[in-house]
Amino acid sequence: MQAAVLRETAPIDEHPLRIEEIPQPKPGAGEVLLRVEACGVCRTDLHICAGELPPLHPEIIPGHQIVGRVVESGRKTANGFPQIGDRVGISWMGGVDGTCELCRKGMENLCDHPVFTGYSVNGGYAEYAVARADFCIPVPAEPPAESVAPLLCAGIIGFRSLRVAGVERGDRVGLFGFGASAHLAIEVLKAWDCDVYVATRGASHRKLAKEMGATWVGEATERPPLELDRAITFAPSGEVVLAALGALRKGGIVAINAIHLDCIPQFDYDSLLWGERQIRSVTNMTRTDAQDFVKLAGEIGIRPRTTCFPLAEVNRALSAVAHDAIDGAAVVRC
Repeated sequence: MQAAVLRETAPIDEHPLRIEEIPQPKPGAGEVLLRVEACGVCRTDLHICAGELPPLHPEIIPGHQIVGRVVESGRKTANGFPQIGDRVGISWMGGVDGTCELCRKGMENLCDHPVFTGYSVNGGYAEYAVARADFCIPVPAEPPAESVAPLLCAGIIGFRSLRVAGVERGDRVGLFGFGASAHLAIEVLKAWDCDVYVATRGASHRKLAKEMGATWVGEATERPPLELDRAITFAPSGEVVLAALGALRKGGIVAINAIHLDCIPQFDYDSLLWGERQIRSVTNMTRTDAQDFVKLAGEIGIRPRTTCFPLAEVNRALSAVAHDAIDGAAVVRC
């Protein structure tokens, strides 16, 4: 099969992935083989390819927003799902041990021994991919794969961020950054009758936020005109976290949606954090998050803005995301 393989990390503009012909994988016990239709591009892929997340293997196939059809099964799957021919999604969380203390408490996103798709096991920048059957997400059969793929990480993690931030119907919510995840989160917030305040770099991103119904749109660290109940940051920047914190009312919450953060500069406790304001991190997602969000996305008709790239141009897709050169999400068609 054709696959985009990372053998040596490098800056994104140096095209770290190489298209290679490699053996098609075989599913083991409890696994399925997917014929990949599409795989969304996530900023986490940038961190992996650039080495900002330390390599776990000498080589890896990145990509963790996978839509595909089951073509082979390692053995009979639990509850009859998935079966040969089923269309499924695979996300960042590719497995957990199920036995650690956090898993037993229902916090599988914090598992002590997690499996990460496209990082600790091969992912979806390939024609075929293997996945654990019990981590396959049911996805609708009709929308094109490129419309479903961005839901499977950007959408799910954005949805979990709203939960971590404690968003309630009718809240004033700030989105700091407006890329693949935020442009899906705003659809959920509008369905929840929230007023959405967007601070982001890039004129095209600000234009998109206005088109999608944001109450107010400003520059990346600009303060909204009203105090916010909740805020979610999507940029890996500590300056943005402080900007979001400075926009909160007393008792408000900032949820940091970033797997990697440069640093949080020294800040004044009295003016920014006092008053029971809170900073929380968003870590991975659970299967419940995935199932709840995909169901909700279907109910409210979320359709991501996407730009598609063939597998042969996967490095160009990574570069487009790195440089904020597209609105919405980048998707690799396999």
